Amino acid sequence: MAAVDPDNEATFKVIEIPSALKATREPQETVLKEAEDCGFCGDTLFAIKLALEEAMSNAVKHGNKCDPAKRVTIRYAVTDERLVVVVADEGGGFAPESVPDPTTRDRLPLPNGRGIMLMRAYMDVVEYRNNGAEVYMMKRKPEAEDRAAQ
Repeated sequence: MAAVDPDNEATFKVIEIPSALKATREPQETVLKEAEDCGFCGDTLFAIKLALEEAMSNAVKHGNKCDPAKRVTIRYAVTDERLVVVVADEGGGFAPESVPDPTTRDRLPLPNGRGIMLMRAYMDVVEYRNNGAEVYMMKRKPEAEDRAAQ
């Protein structure tokens, strides 16, 4: 297989897991290990971990409604410059713009909606596709990490 290319999803590595929260751990560790091997570190690895954890958790809980017959697919590419990850579920999707702002006074005590906000805060690009059943995320390696790796 050709090298992964973050601009060509046909080259992405693919991991498929059952719709269970415990199944999300191994793909998260795999993606983070590859990111670390490519020189991502510190706060950037934390950002990737948090966003990936939120995306997979949302896919299992909200997209697939914890249905064991449904799967979550993680496609990703990691290079020395950036990481791209796409998390897809088999649910009907959702409209991200319809999720209320979790930082408003009346929403602060509620546990819903923070995941989307966190993914947007920690990743450089977050796009919902396939009617919201798929989230595309990209994180560039900061220049400081590039210099430290040299």
